[in-house]
Amino acid sequence: MLGQAGEAAAAAYLRAQGYAIVQQNYRYRRAEVDLIAQRGQELLVFAEVKTRSSIQFGHPEEFVTERKRQLFRLAAEQYQVEVNWAGDIRFDILALIQVTGGFRIEHFEDAFT
Repeated sequence: MLGQAGEAAAAAYLRAQGYAIVQQNYRYRRAEVDLIAQRGQELLVFAEVKTRSSIQFGHPEEFVTERKRQLFRLAAEQYQVEVNWAGDIRFDILALIQVTGGFRIEHFEDAFT
């Protein structure tokens, strides 16, 4: 439930920043991309959303492992083929911490290549 609420908050945040959400929970084989967002006609953003109830065990962005990044890239490549995307892409992480009444959101643009 916390993860779903975090993804919804992250999607709302991206919309408020001028992005259009074009896909949620895109899956390819064992890989999943939480949010795929587009800004204008030139940029497609593949976003990993990490939500935690506290930072007691570390910051959310620290939980994006190298294996997760590899799977993420694989899914992103497949999505680009499916939609025939020729523009720029970027990999972002949205790190959410639950606070009273919602979430604190940190947006790491171009978090990995």
